Amino acid sequence: MDKNTLDITATRDGKAGKRGYHHGNLRAALVSATRELLAAHGPQGFTLADAARKAGVSAAAPYRHFTDRDALMRAVAHEGFALFGKRIFAATKEHCDPREALAAMGRAYLAFARAEPGYYAAMFALRHGDDALPDEEHDAAFQILISTIASILAERRLPDDAACPLAFQIWSLSHGVATLDMTGHLDDAVMSAEDILLDGAMALLAATGRPAD
Repeated sequence: MDKNTLDITATRDGKAGKRGYHHGNLRAALVSATRELLAAHGPQGFTLADAARKAGVSAAAPYRHFTDRDALMRAVAHEGFALFGKRIFAATKEHCDPREALAAMGRAYLAFARAEPGYYAAMFALRHGDDALPDEEHDAAFQILISTIASILAERRLPDDAACPLAFQIWSLSHGVATLDMTGHLDDAVMSAEDILLDGAMALLAATGRPAD
């Protein structure tokens, strides 16, 4: 029998019992379980053994696909960034006006964080490094943000070399607003999270090119 398909453990009465049956897709089961644990408990709220237990497999089973907990987290983050990129593309593809496209990106960012808390937590739980899985969709989405900002700057006849720094500022603003929104810290705010984000992004753009005081 394929050990990747069926995990057998001894029950309390000494008889063999089926612990988990994952149809040969152990990796996907562990990623899904970890995504749910992240949404419920946050990045530090569970162990690799917890992920295995939730997936219905033995504590040793995850090591068939992942060297450690961080490797499993990177896999979840990779899936999250891929889905995030697709959501950004879908939100902006119908908008020709760069300001409308930027607003659509901001709304899509917040919507993703709310709808996919497990993925979102994984995406920013680990330090970005050379051992991270490639995230072409995320990189492409960030390039859309840069090009959208460059188009707005071009309307004002400003150089586009400010677009990349502005993209990082707006991304940082987006992450901060999304995090505060997800943890309930904006519940009593006069403005919606969307308005806070979009007004802040437009303020950053408006300030670009102005002489310093």
